[in-house]
Amino acid sequence: MFWQGFGAFFTPIVDTFGWSRGATALALSFNRIESGGMSIAVGYLLDKYGPRKLMAFGLFVTGLGFIGMSQMQNLWHFYVVMAVLTFGMSFGTFIPIVATVGNWFVRKRSRAIGLLMSASAIGGMTAPLLVWFVDTLGWRDALLSVGIGFWIIGIPAIIVMTRQPEDVGLLPDGDPVPKRKPGDMSLPVNTERRTPIFTALRTRFFWQLSIGTSLGHLVSSTTLLHIDAMQSFDISRTTAGIAVFGFGLGSFVGRLVSGLIGDYVDKRYIMAAAFYMQIIGVLGLVSLNATIGGVFLGQWGLVFYSAFFGAGFGSSIPVRMAMIGDYFGRQTYGSMLGIMSTVNAVLGAFGPVFVGVMFDVTDTYRTPFLILIVVLVASGPMMLTLEKPSRVKARFRIAAHEADLRAAAEAEAAGKPLD
Repeated sequence: MFWQGFGAFFTPIVDTFGWSRGATALALSFNRIESGGMSIAVGYLLDKYGPRKLMAFGLFVTGLGFIGMSQMQNLWHFYVVMAVLTFGMSFGTFIPIVATVGNWFVRKRSRAIGLLMSASAIGGMTAPLLVWFVDTLGWRDALLSVGIGFWIIGIPAIIVMTRQPEDVGLLPDGDPVPKRKPGDMSLPVNTERRTPIFTALRTRFFWQLSIGTSLGHLVSSTTLLHIDAMQSFDISRTTAGIAVFGFGLGSFVGRLVSGLIGDYVDKRYIMAAAFYMQIIGVLGLVSLNATIGGVFLGQWGLVFYSAFFGAGFGSSIPVRMAMIGDYFGRQTYGSMLGIMSTVNAVLGAFGPVFVGVMFDVTDTYRTPFLILIVVLVASGPMMLTLEKPSRVKARFRIAAHEADLRAAAEAEAAGKPLD
């Protein structure tokens, strides 16, 4: 309804008010920046308080945001309700859910997150239904229904959320709990050492992964404009909705497959392949009804867009989430996911506004998407040259050991016992 499906609302809203694409897309970019800024706080609060309280608050605000958008009358209203929606979504959906699932698995983390994110892709596959829903009810009543729907479906789901398996007497990956001695009522404890966050932020790996995936965000953040772009290429709104369904189907397959193989295949190779598939998909988008060298390409690009962009976009998501856990561990998973999401959001926020402004200036979506392809080419090598998790973790262990030695020396000098 928001991250993948909002394109179904975008064109009707713009047509109703006559707003420029650039001005409207700017709100989407602010949305990405706000989401990134909130991610750090969400990650920290999640590690401290767990998912239930954050999701209850976030889903309530999300419902209010959709209801408020259904009543907007001016452009500044749109900016305000997009900010409210982003605030609610940040606390109620992505980071709390992904981080919680990531905390429940270690060896099977990639598979678990792949299955989780496949559910999100199923939502994207309903794009034709959403287009029909918006066109039939009108965008205002459709948004009102969505807001109420978030409360009806989302809030009861909070009941099942638990921060980590140890909180309910279980172990990660469904591993059997060791037999206890008679009378021993103790529960399993997460003994994994917490990765120092500031130490993690000083690693080359963190910034290389963050910037590399952010280049991909520049392209994937423009999905909200893809239906509008297809319509500008003389593709009917119904056909565009079907193409986005194909994108959602490709994304579903990509998330599922990459999640299943991510625990066995080097995740760096999967990430590089994912970005190059996205390049092929965007080339398919800009080729729609284009004439190159006297050859009319027609609508064949829809096939490449749906298959390659969907699969490339989808396959990168669970692998990237799992990599954060592989490198930084479970204790700080929420915080590190939030920080990396912030970097992705800030850099990726330029995508929608760049494409929207370029359309207003050039009257075509082809030019900005071709420029973004050139940027995306650099992401593949950045993924392939990432360090291995074992090397990064070894540095964390050395840093933690050195910190313990310093603490012991300071305690001894002060004549205090060391805890």
